[in-house]
Amino acid sequence: MTATASLAAPDTAASAAGSAERLPDPADLISFDTLLTDEEVALRDRVRAFVTAEIKPNIARWYEEARFPLEIVPEMASLGLLGMHLHGYGCAGRSAVEYGLAGAELEAGDSGLRTFVSVQGSLAMSAIHKHGSEEQKHEWLPQMAAGEAIGCFGLTEPTAGSDPGSMTTYARRDGTGPTVDWVLSGKKRWIGLANVAKVAVIWAMTDDGVRGFVVPTATPGYTATPIEPKLSMRASIQCEIELDEVRLPHDAVLPNAGGLKGPFSCLNEARYGIIWGSMGAARDAFEDALAYSKERLQFGRPLAGYQLTQAKLVDMALEINKGFLLALHLGRLKDAGKLQHHQISVGKLNNCREAIEIAREARTILGGNGITLEHSPLRHANNLESVRTYEGTDEVHTLILGQKLTGEAAFR
Repeated sequence: MTATASLAAPDTAASAAGSAERLPDPADLISFDTLLTDEEVALRDRVRAFVTAEIKPNIARWYEEARFPLEIVPEMASLGLLGMHLHGYGCAGRSAVEYGLAGAELEAGDSGLRTFVSVQGSLAMSAIHKHGSEEQKHEWLPQMAAGEAIGCFGLTEPTAGSDPGSMTTYARRDGTGPTVDWVLSGKKRWIGLANVAKVAVIWAMTDDGVRGFVVPTATPGYTATPIEPKLSMRASIQCEIELDEVRLPHDAVLPNAGGLKGPFSCLNEARYGIIWGSMGAARDAFEDALAYSKERLQFGRPLAGYQLTQAKLVDMALEINKGFLLALHLGRLKDAGKLQHHQISVGKLNNCREAIEIAREARTILGGNGITLEHSPLRHANNLESVRTYEGTDEVHTLILGQKLTGEAAFR
């Protein structure tokens, strides 16, 4: 079954689970589903059914063991989640809104697992899809959409995070003539999936500026070492990559990417997914706290019956509703080809900032029980520290918006 068919077919197991009678979202105060098409709701519910059945019962163990569950990658692929917003080459070709809805459901399970889909689809696959040759696309994208090959995206360096233009990884030509080899040397850090990836998209400085390279990870000189121990994104993998004279053929370069616009176009895809995903984590933290508040008795009555608890729940629900409305609006703009660069910063800055506050506030309702992995809010809060940092910190997105408002660049 192809990825596209599995997303649409009503007779899959995930679809059957998703088509069962569906309870309204406890945080939904505005009838959000009335803003979605039937197809969008159906896709969202199929992903929610998968998360409920496969991720939520296991995520506490995966998080505690600091293990990324590679065993669920084939099912993610069968649902069409890998490169789902890309068209052709075995990809599902879904809309930006559908991709966002799926991301929210995945991150309600765990940020690390939504990040896997983002690294695979919005970064590595997107780079090849946007900037690669037809040969590169046909070689890698069908494998990656099917989950047969995992990819990673090497941009950030130990001393070049928010300022990727200062990267020191270098690709030099070795030899003469039109088929000269490339030789890459340098280090990358905080690279998701790099030790389990079959292919890496590596960005390096050249004599002609920043270029992207498709690097099979079995190439001699490529080494990926997981960064551990971590307090965040524990059910995920982040690595440091060392590139020691990695020799590549002339056609390893992405032919249609020159300068930082190449990687930035992929980062914008990932940032868009975060706008939705962060709200998924916030919603799950809220739902956990709401359910607990109805059952936990203090002074002879449930916590939900106290005004201070209700104030917390209302404030959280309002921000979740506003966050999803913002995500949907930006998704509709993206599908219409009208989404502007600074608008992605609006969504990423706002929704990450609100999501982490919601997760922390949800933990207060849980009291001491909230520090255990029986409950999700503190796990979400810890993960969101990473989500808030990667693909542009609060400070970077603030300055992007400041430049939009004032016309003045204040990055330096």
